[in-house]
Amino acid sequence: MENIKIIKATLNDIDQLQKIGRQTFEETFSESNSEENMKNYLEGGFSNEKLTAELNDKNSEFYFATFDNEVIGYLKINFGPSQTELKDSKALEIERIYVSKEFHGQSVGQLLYDKAIQVAKLKNVDYVWLGVWEENPRAIRFYKKNGFVEFDKHIFKLGNDEQTDIMMKLKLTD
Repeated sequence: MENIKIIKATLNDIDQLQKIGRQTFEETFSESNSEENMKNYLEGGFSNEKLTAELNDKNSEFYFATFDNEVIGYLKINFGPSQTELKDSKALEIERIYVSKEFHGQSVGQLLYDKAIQVAKLKNVDYVWLGVWEENPRAIRFYKKNGFVEFDKHIFKLGNDEQTDIMMKLKLTD
């Protein structure tokens, strides 16, 4: 898949971000969650207001994976006060890596992940962390393969459903 490009998303890309965000979240989680919880999360989590705020946040960055100028996946990373939890100035959070189902198994997620690590090294952070749903074995395997280890758990609320995320980290410095 040498035609895949990783490009930084800007406010001008909000429509594409909303489309790929909703599509990939639904593909990943709709089978395991109620229709109502999914609908509410997709509307709120990917609303124009929320995405505008996230795209304007200087401590968050979005990157698209594109193939033939079509967005096929995306990455969201956070630093400092914009991290969803830890808020450690020496850490970078990978909040989201999602890839369109038709491109699963084609190294798109790895390319987005590699971009996150590249940014982490440029920002000179000590470690990268993330939360991954305990019922998403595919993602857990991916992060373990890349050297992440479990260090905690936290609750992620999807509508009225409390779900457990495994928190994982990768140390970049000794």
